[in-house]
Amino acid sequence: MFMYVRIVLICACLALSACAGNKAKKVVKPPAPDIQQTPPVTESSASEKPIQLPETTQKTEPVKPIAEPAKTVDMSGYRVANWDDLDGFKQDDLSKAWPAWLNSCSSLKFKAQWQVPCEAALALNKPTQYALQTYFKKFFTPYLATNADTSEEGLITGYYQPILKGSRTPTAQYLYPLYAKPDDLLTIEVSAVHPELANKRVRGRLQGNKVIPYYSRAEIEQTPSPLKGKELFWVDDVIDAFFLQVQGSGIIKLENGEQVAIGYADQNGQSYNSIGRLLVERGQLSADKASMQGIKDWAKNNIDQLAELLNSNPSYVFFKEMPSGLAGPLGALGVPILGERSVAIDPRFIPLGAPLFLSTTQPNSPVPLKRMMLAQDTGGAIKGQVRADFYWGTGVDAGKKAGAMKQKGKIWVLLPKDFTPTKP
Repeated sequence: MFMYVRIVLICACLALSACAGNKAKKVVKPPAPDIQQTPPVTESSASEKPIQLPETTQKTEPVKPIAEPAKTVDMSGYRVANWDDLDGFKQDDLSKAWPAWLNSCSSLKFKAQWQVPCEAALALNKPTQYALQTYFKKFFTPYLATNADTSEEGLITGYYQPILKGSRTPTAQYLYPLYAKPDDLLTIEVSAVHPELANKRVRGRLQGNKVIPYYSRAEIEQTPSPLKGKELFWVDDVIDAFFLQVQGSGIIKLENGEQVAIGYADQNGQSYNSIGRLLVERGQLSADKASMQGIKDWAKNNIDQLAELLNSNPSYVFFKEMPSGLAGPLGALGVPILGERSVAIDPRFIPLGAPLFLSTTQPNSPVPLKRMMLAQDTGGAIKGQVRADFYWGTGVDAGKKAGAMKQKGKIWVLLPKDFTPTKP
């Protein structure tokens, strides 16, 4: 019992310091474009030699873990809107978003404030466009999301599900492991000791009778790795492996032709740091070249610096093999996400599963993109009230669109009538 109390108290202290960092980020202007969040990708092929690290790697110092955001929703930046304010709502083909909304309801129907609209949705049989417009207007109130400085536009980026060549065993070609969730990774709730940290948690590992931060990327990439034995797959390109973690899910194409879906299992608790942004800050890449392909080109000419660059992002994602036949990768809501109708958001400001209407433009283009979307995922770099990551789907074409998407946009969040932020 004494050891248990000691662990909880130590974890609470870790969470307090971590939460202070989160609060400092919470009320800020819209974040600058996250250059490295969703770079374009090409599948590995014989025509492009995979990027591999030299045998020796450099290390970076571990950083403290961060606490996860609260599950309650901060509605202070919401403004009640009229349906006519939603530019493009009448023109959008709502039937294309409807399957994604039904996926959301498979989870939300168990939450009191979502039961009525979800039951009504499940009762509709092949609804027409008019019926769908009527449904949303009857059961939801639209809110314009605004930033802390009251501005209405924020950053809209994109992401996708990459396809990597891989193997279940290491070979001379497949050198870079993707790890399953480690057995010693602790996820600790601290609200029982500090109620002000409700819904906060930290990740770490037990060393003796103390909880310490979990291994950083640099520590995990050491030889031998502290995670030896937890390899799930091995892939042929170190950059592809890195950006698979940024995306959070992907497809592993084995040499026998089998394609295996893998998804997010957990994360090491360390903070995310964009390597593209770092290269720009160092003057080694211009902002317009800080895509995945730009970084690959840089890596080919600076292989001796690549390990240090990758380790500058201490965050590390663990994966699990997904069941076959899923309609799409599982998002943070725990339901399959739908290409071009699902987005990742900051759940401190937008409830997971909620419908939202997005008004932005096509990637690297002034062509309007105005759609009903579903907030079904989250991301380490998705922070703020008016901030979304648009899921484009799977493969090369989706990767190109995702990598090019750094647009401005507006978000209207649709919440059930009389929704209260204390019951997300």
